Amino acid sequence: MPAITYELIKRCPDTGARAGVIHTPHGDFETPIFMPVGTQASVKTLAPEEVKELGAGIILSNTYHLFLRPGSKLIAEAGGLHKFMNWDRAILTDSGGFQVFSLGALRKITEEGVAFRSHVDGSKKFLSPEIATQAQQDFGSDIMMAFDECIPYPADYAYAKQSTLRTLRWAERCKAAWTNRETQGLFGIVQGGMYEDLRKQCADALIEMDFPGYAIGGLSVGEPKEKMYEVLDYIANYMPANKPRYLMGVGTPDCLVEGVRRGIDMFDCVFPTRVGRNGTAMTWQGRIIIKNAEYEHDFRPLDENCGCYACRNYSRAYIRHLVRVKEVFGLRLLALHNLYFLEEFMRKMRQSIIDGNFKQFYQQYAQKYITQRNG
Repeated sequence: MPAITYELIKRCPDTGARAGVIHTPHGDFETPIFMPVGTQASVKTLAPEEVKELGAGIILSNTYHLFLRPGSKLIAEAGGLHKFMNWDRAILTDSGGFQVFSLGALRKITEEGVAFRSHVDGSKKFLSPEIATQAQQDFGSDIMMAFDECIPYPADYAYAKQSTLRTLRWAERCKAAWTNRETQGLFGIVQGGMYEDLRKQCADALIEMDFPGYAIGGLSVGEPKEKMYEVLDYIANYMPANKPRYLMGVGTPDCLVEGVRRGIDMFDCVFPTRVGRNGTAMTWQGRIIIKNAEYEHDFRPLDENCGCYACRNYSRAYIRHLVRVKEVFGLRLLALHNLYFLEEFMRKMRQSIIDGNFKQFYQQYAQKYITQRNG
């Protein structure tokens, strides 16, 4: 039996939105879902137990960063990523493709792979489909990602086509290197830039390779949100209905609800913890910048409709004070709150699909967060 399977629970008849369950070796999780990002095998400032209490059934870690430090062999020696970081639920690892192209200095792309200099110490490194796949097998992640070339925005058609075809050749090599098929799943990544024919060509070829799930890469890379939605409008039609669909690097409320509306099941982004460290809280009324002077004497919780630890125990005025004096506890409270908010946001959105009320949920929240420009 495949390590990763998707079970459809309910589909919205008027949109592409769907509720399901993804089964993994480390437990099941309900979709649509937002995955907290633990880039360095840790969700920033939070303990694994706290992330569990938020309701997260899966987290994401990054191959590029863990490949550089501490190295996949050390993690394998520790018994795999689950034991290394004390997390007993599902883990997805990105292949490192995006980070090689966004962080790796002086990179050189060849058919064999990518040579680059580490952003940590400038040392020469090399990643290929085989190396990235083996590193993820060392990690023991439930869901691995194929090594791809992330197309920047904007990119002309000739470059996008050349890159997409290379991604497909690399996907075949990743699948050939994938040996732990009973304990780990491998997702293919649909590239193609902003060109529908290339996206369709890539999706069709990956489906022919028969991966357990499919991701959409090369979006949220600087293009206008309307352009991303334009791609999502057609890409879901080219992806199998019986397998998970994952939109990489997206995590603002407006993008989440727009993605779910178009049939996406899985999302991830550093957004909630990153903006928390900058003093921003996400609420059901939109975002608030807690450092602003208007909250100095505000003794209400961050969100009066939120049940997170921060909102149950602390005021806006107190959290503002902590952020202004750079106390780590303030950053922790905002990270807890923002991740709780997004997990709850996704739970309520999922329930609206099951209850047949997704269109009302969409109408209630999409415009609010677009107006807020949350991201």
